[in-house]
Amino acid sequence: MDLKNIKPLEDFDWNSIGKKTNVYSEAEQSKLDEAYAKTFNQITEQDIIEGTIVSISDREVVVNIGFKSDGIIPASELKYNPELKAGDKIEVYVESQEDSNGQLLLSHKKARILKSWERVNEAYETQEIITGYVKCRTKGGLIVNVFDNIEAFLPGSQIDVKPIRDYDVFVDKNMEFKVVKINHEYKNVVVSHKALIEDEIEAQKAEIIAKLEKGQVLEGIVKNITSYGVFIDLGGVDGLIHITDLSWGRINHPEEIVHLDEKINVVILDFDETKRRIALGLKQLMPHPWDALDANLQVGDHIKGKVVVIADYGAFIEVVPGVEGLIHVSEMSWSQHLRSAQDFMNIGDEVEAVVLTLDREERKMSLGIKQLIPDPWLSIVNKYPVNSKHEAVVRNFTNFGIFVELEEGVDGLIHISDLSWSKKIKHPAEFTKIGDKIEVVVLEVDVENRRLSLGHKQLEENPWDVFESIFTLNSIHKGTITNISDKGAVVALPYGVEGFAPTRHLEKEDKTKARMDETLDFKVIEFSKENKKIIVSHSRIFQDLIADEKAANEDAENKKEKNAKKAVKKLADSLEKTTLGDIDALANLKEEMEKNNKE
Repeated sequence: MDLKNIKPLEDFDWNSIGKKTNVYSEAEQSKLDEAYAKTFNQITEQDIIEGTIVSISDREVVVNIGFKSDGIIPASELKYNPELKAGDKIEVYVESQEDSNGQLLLSHKKARILKSWERVNEAYETQEIITGYVKCRTKGGLIVNVFDNIEAFLPGSQIDVKPIRDYDVFVDKNMEFKVVKINHEYKNVVVSHKALIEDEIEAQKAEIIAKLEKGQVLEGIVKNITSYGVFIDLGGVDGLIHITDLSWGRINHPEEIVHLDEKINVVILDFDETKRRIALGLKQLMPHPWDALDANLQVGDHIKGKVVVIADYGAFIEVVPGVEGLIHVSEMSWSQHLRSAQDFMNIGDEVEAVVLTLDREERKMSLGIKQLIPDPWLSIVNKYPVNSKHEAVVRNFTNFGIFVELEEGVDGLIHISDLSWSKKIKHPAEFTKIGDKIEVVVLEVDVENRRLSLGHKQLEENPWDVFESIFTLNSIHKGTITNISDKGAVVALPYGVEGFAPTRHLEKEDKTKARMDETLDFKVIEFSKENKKIIVSHSRIFQDLIADEKAANEDAENKKEKNAKKAVKKLADSLEKTTLGDIDALANLKEEMEKNNKE
């Protein structure tokens, strides 16, 4: 100590005690502050930076990030790696530069998550192959841990190119994946292992398809069976056998021919290098059944088979597996009215038929069953002569008549005009109904066109011969109005006959019109036996009475005038002869004239 520089107590400035004294000048102080500030890192909240572990306790970990104070993170965030120790470098996420206690808050967990998401997005954009750990099974797939702490979903359909039935075999295994989808809003990641396999398969497919040739026979494994066909694995590339190419015979489902995982030989029918589609065949490896068909079979022979398909137009009969013939509905019955194949047979029925046509080159055959029984029209004239009476069944209606069936294959038509002598029928449904039996008379037979003209009203005598004497002109009959139209009204007359009254003949004496269901007197004003027509009038009844009265009055006036003229003439004649003495005679003449006038 240099005692020479010690000031005496009386020279000491006692007022400076407790006061801050500047050792440096302001310029020097500014430089020192700037240099000191540069010793700290410039950090921003929500940044990820690297720090050094200062110390680790049971509750917290102190991390130095080069800031003016050390940061604190929960010890639980480092439990995933028990090997970490003081001095190790870790990445941390700056949550807050200063909390309420002035403490720097950091998070190692959030830093790891954000870094993992950066890696996931980068892998998705670059289609990088990543490795993940299959944690557990979930509905529809598996949960996979990627980049340490990101849980991704692996759908069952993305595990393998082959259908996977048991997902549990993949749990607790590390596998390679591609990120195929990211939902940033919900933080969802979807990965695929199948995508890696498909890349390899596509390369294999290109190589395999390049070597394919039509007609080539290959061995494959039944990979999948559907209702429309079978998918075959040809060793890296799939082909389809359509259901129609499985068997020469008809089948309901491919499972009748092949089974899952079965090894079979197939022939290549066609392939498309662009669309990577391969059409395969199985039946083509076997001889066509038509080639083995009996060489002696010919048109006119009888043959037996089973009904395999039924349509409205006919039925297909399987003669031998793979060989079918068609029985058209027109060859099932001699009947001419329309019917469907279902009326004659059912699927599975064993039937006998006659070969009608046979084309071995086109592999087509038509059959018939009506040919097994004689054609009824060959003896139609003898069995159904004109004027013969029969019972028939109503089969169908038309606007102009009724089609009836006398027997299988023999149909006839009753024209609507031949149903009734007296009743006017607008539609056959008013007279009978389908399925009813009806008595008929044969009116005409046309063998060439296979037509029978029938009648029903001819079973009775023509009542119009009798009506002619009943409904004479000007005769009056009770009638009931059954229908009214713009032109007039239909009137039901006695004996079931209908008449027609024009509108102007429906006016009653009180000037009102006759109404529906009203019963009145009607006068016959026209009768036609040939046209079966009766025209009646109600108005003419009182109109004719008025005319008769008028005529009677006119006759009386004419008679009166005639008598007066006779009296005047007689008086004139008498005056020429009379004298004053003939007064009595004059008086008598006057009395006679007055008497005539009264009459």
